[in-house]
Amino acid sequence: MSRSLAFFLALLVSACGLLPKKDAEDSKNWSASKYYSEAKSEMSNGSYAAAIKLFEGLEARYPYGRYAQQAQLEIGYAHYKDGEQAMAIAAADRFIKLHPNHTNVDYAYYLKGLANFNDDLGLMGIVSEKILKQDMSERDPKASRESFENFRELVTRYPKSKYAPDAVQRMKHLVNVVALNEVQVARYYMNRSGYVAAANRAQHTLKEYPQTPATEEALHIMIKAYDAMGMTDLRDDAERVMRKNFPNSRFFPDSTAARNESWWRLW
Repeated sequence: MSRSLAFFLALLVSACGLLPKKDAEDSKNWSASKYYSEAKSEMSNGSYAAAIKLFEGLEARYPYGRYAQQAQLEIGYAHYKDGEQAMAIAAADRFIKLHPNHTNVDYAYYLKGLANFNDDLGLMGIVSEKILKQDMSERDPKASRESFENFRELVTRYPKSKYAPDAVQRMKHLVNVVALNEVQVARYYMNRSGYVAAANRAQHTLKEYPQTPATEEALHIMIKAYDAMGMTDLRDDAERVMRKNFPNSRFFPDSTAARNESWWRLW
C-alpha cells in the first residue's frame, strides 16, 4: 500500500468518527417514535431540511398510525419555518385531503393561512402590535386575499378551534391590507392623470371595504379626481361625505383657504 493511499484511508476513518450519531446508526431499525423524536430534535435546532427528511422517512417506513399522520403536519410546519410557503401549503392541502376528519385538521387550515400571511411567527403566535403595524400593502394582494380566505374557512368550519382567535385577528389586519392596496392603485392612476381609473378604484375601495382606514384617502382621491375632470357635483358630494366622517382629516389644511386654493387640490 502506498503512503498516499494509507494517508487517505486514515483520513476517511477519522471523518467517519465525526459523523452525527443518527447518520452513522442504521436508521432502518428505528421505531416510529425514534424517527419522530429525532425529527423533532432537528426541528428544535432549526435544522428544518433535516427534520423534513426524517419525517418523510417516518411516513415511508410507518405509513399508518398517529406518528405518520402527525409527521405529515410537521412536514408542513417545517416547510413554513424554512420559508418555503408553497411547500407548506401543499403539505397542508395533502393532510386535509387525506384526513378531513382528523382532530388536528384545523391546524392544517391555520397553517395555510400562516404561509400566505408570510410572516415569521411560530405555532400559535399572537399577532403583536408590531406585526399589525407592518406595512404589508405593497405586497402582492393575491397572497393577502388567499390568507384571508384560509383563515375564514378555519373560523367558519372550526369556530371553537384554539387557532380561531389568532385567525380572526389576522383577518382584521388583512382586510386593511387589501384596502390599502386598492388605495395605492388609485393613487398610482391619480399621479399619472388617469382620473377615471383613480375615481373608480377609490369608489371600489369605499364599497368593498367601508370600515377600514383606507376610506379616508379613498374619499380624498375621489374629490381630487372629480375636480380634475370638472365633475363638480360628484366632487362636492364626496367632499360632504369626507367632512362628515373625517372632520379632522389629515388631508384638511390647518387654516381656511380660498376656494381656488381649496384643500382637495393639496396632496
